[in-house]
Amino acid sequence: MNERVVPVLPQGQDQGPPIPPLLAALTPGRNAKTYWLFGGLVALLLTAVVAGAWWLFGAGGEVQYNTAPVSRGAVTRTVTATGVVNPELTIIVGTYVSGVIQHLYCDYNTQVKKGQVCAEIDPRPYQSVVDQAKANLAVAKAQLEKDKAQLNYAKSAFDRAAKLIQTSAISQDAFESAKSANEQAQAQILFDEATIQQRQAALDAAQVNLDYTRIISPVDGTVVSRNVTMGQTVAASFQTPTLFLIATDLTKMTVDTNVSESDIGNVEVGDKATFTVDAFARRVFRGAVSQVRQSPQTVQNVVTYDVVVNVDNKDLALKPGMTATSRLIVDERNDVIRVPNQALRYTPGGIAGGRSRDQARVWVRRGQEPVPVSVVTGLQDDSFTEIVSGELKAGDEVIVAERLAGNSRSSVPRLRL
Repeated sequence: MNERVVPVLPQGQDQGPPIPPLLAALTPGRNAKTYWLFGGLVALLLTAVVAGAWWLFGAGGEVQYNTAPVSRGAVTRTVTATGVVNPELTIIVGTYVSGVIQHLYCDYNTQVKKGQVCAEIDPRPYQSVVDQAKANLAVAKAQLEKDKAQLNYAKSAFDRAAKLIQTSAISQDAFESAKSANEQAQAQILFDEATIQQRQAALDAAQVNLDYTRIISPVDGTVVSRNVTMGQTVAASFQTPTLFLIATDLTKMTVDTNVSESDIGNVEVGDKATFTVDAFARRVFRGAVSQVRQSPQTVQNVVTYDVVVNVDNKDLALKPGMTATSRLIVDERNDVIRVPNQALRYTPGGIAGGRSRDQARVWVRRGQEPVPVSVVTGLQDDSFTEIVSGELKAGDEVIVAERLAGNSRSSVPRLRL
């Protein structure tokens, strides 16, 4: 027979309130105060969960709307690209002959004129070749004069033989010998004249090489790079070494930008462009697209095309080699009705409805209630969308978000599946 043992407290001690059967079953062997403490914690936790759910879902809160005005202005679609600032035309000045740099007359930033000497290679080896060619030419001319005298003698002998042969005063063999000597003298004159032309050509070539020892500027401009020093030996055996880079006009610059293949179809010659450089972060430079080059450039499997932007640089603020962040304006609408892009994504309750490519819907606040307005959209940029048609006018307030009174959280649109 099972016996139930009931604890008996000493006389005069308070036994406390009765223990609920559920708590007694969950926590056997506990006293009454522990049971009631455990129950209070459970009740407090449930109260906190209910309060959090009420705050999270805004039960009973009033909806407040965040609005933005419908405005009239410009909507601009752009293509962003990076590039490098370069002079419009840069001339590479090299050397045709080898030798030691004997004099330097140009340095960085030197303003040069066409024909100005920038450097000079030691001319002595080439001067000696010129002198030798001149001597050879003089020998050829002297030989010509000698042979002319010989021609005169041979001609006189032939004329005498021609008269004597008529009276049989000389033999036929003597006549033929005089005739041959005259013809040889004439041929020798032609040979001497050809030799003189050959020696003159050799002299001209030697003179050209001598002139190439003077490195001159082919254009008016500014020296932007100097790659040679005094006493340096330059060799022009296989390729022409670069001695100077001369920019023709630093007041006219270009920006060579790299546009990805996904955007190149929208870029055309004549499009406006703006760009900034790190040296003038708050200044916006403006230009226009002058070339869209057909040659692709592939870097790490990314295909880009070179788009050239011309820009004026009258104050010489832009320097060659600067990195430019460019925005190519591929389409633009001025003085049109526009709304913020958020207005087209908002619907009451945060459930985004569907929209077609051109037709959409915005919600306009009329009094305290949102009213839907169907619109036809046009050009869109990063901030605004053009409204082609619809019952909207500048100054209307379109709803871009909503929140509950006492709750700072704005509604986040969600796609309807």
